[in-house]
Amino acid sequence: MNDTVLELMRAELRGPVIGPGDPDYDDAREIYNAMIDRRPAAFVKCSDAADVMSAVDFVRDHELELAVRGGGHSGGGLCLVDGGVTIDLTPIRYVRVDPADRTAWVGGGSQLGDLDHAAHAFGLATPAGIMSTTGVGGLTLGGGHGHLTRKYGLTIDNLLAADVVLADGSFVTASESEHPDLFWALRGGGGNFGVVTAFKFQLHSVHTVGVGVTLWPVERTREVLEWYRDFLPQAPEDLNGFFAVLTVPPAPPFPAEIHGQKMCGVVWCWTGDLAHLREAIAGAAEAGPPAFQFVAPMPYPMLQAMFDELIPKGLQWYWRGDFFDRITDEAIDVHAKFAENLPTPLSIMHLYPVDAAASRVSGDATAWGYRDALWSGIFAGIDPDPANAEAVKRWAVAYWHDLHPYSMGGSYVNFLGADESQDRVRATYRQNYARLAEVKRKYDPKNLFHANQNIAPAAA
Repeated sequence: MNDTVLELMRAELRGPVIGPGDPDYDDAREIYNAMIDRRPAAFVKCSDAADVMSAVDFVRDHELELAVRGGGHSGGGLCLVDGGVTIDLTPIRYVRVDPADRTAWVGGGSQLGDLDHAAHAFGLATPAGIMSTTGVGGLTLGGGHGHLTRKYGLTIDNLLAADVVLADGSFVTASESEHPDLFWALRGGGGNFGVVTAFKFQLHSVHTVGVGVTLWPVERTREVLEWYRDFLPQAPEDLNGFFAVLTVPPAPPFPAEIHGQKMCGVVWCWTGDLAHLREAIAGAAEAGPPAFQFVAPMPYPMLQAMFDELIPKGLQWYWRGDFFDRITDEAIDVHAKFAENLPTPLSIMHLYPVDAAASRVSGDATAWGYRDALWSGIFAGIDPDPANAEAVKRWAVAYWHDLHPYSMGGSYVNFLGADESQDRVRATYRQNYARLAEVKRKYDPKNLFHANQNIAPAAA
């Protein structure tokens, strides 16, 4: 893009167009992961679907590179492309709840906290992530799991419809009854098929949940994981608990005597009768006396925001992931090794349950290819200092490399690193990849939307 094209874009498009010479350019290109330092030629701020349609037409007709920003939470920085155009949906930030039929329309630039807040007023929620700052769009299009997944499924299992701007600039609403092939692909296929300007979700009765955090010294990782792998899949679906290795942060609810200590543990969410919360997690004692345990009822949006301040925007991130249908003794040895060698105080490993309600959906009902998985794992090297960027990346890659032989072969697409191979993308979609490529050929035959974990159009 040259200055002439940039000025033409400003003249033809309604929303603000921000270029490298503008004072707010650096703010516009700032995303959640500070390890990403890309310089788009322009950002187009879109306030509605009409703005997006015009922007897509302009980018396509001028043969420019295109990326799309929803919440800007992508670990790989897929919402930015050097020298190209980012269609920025952050002005499309709203939630409209219909409490009568327990649904919500959510703008494509919204964050999970927006949805959680709006739905909570009516005693409602839908399963989506574990941090309120995560973008609704990216999380949903990748599949979406969180604290409510064992009870109510993946985020895509609760998606009822989506408003989409296609590569030809047209606008459609995709659902089970309208453009069902596109709707199938949107549920897990990432940003490959168009720009989603709004999502319609099914909501569920969730208001105050039981929250628990149980921690053990990191040296107990083997015993705790041996207990956890057997306990959680047999637990009631009202109980969700993700396993973590971490360094205890100097913040509530953790007492000062464990600040800075490396530990393993489980973060619990209980959607059953709060009177039975302690009973629900009492099995944790079988792993041995914990070093710390916190248990309390909590409004669901508070749980969703619990980690926001501990891992804020602007850190150096590198992550990878894999799916697991079991946790073998050999895998536990790998976890124990890397847990004791966390490279920085913010680096983590999480195993998120994706069983129970999520596993009862057919493997070909959505693009998500791992309905037979029990856990979705992430290995994330994190630090505020750019000087440590390579160190946290090496740790995350090494962890993944040593654990991958005990995985199912693919990853939750939102946990793929930006530098991973096309073979990893194929492995992530398994038997659904060929069908996704056919849908891609129908709706984006020239692969306009390729700044993502890309699914190339099937050959004609």
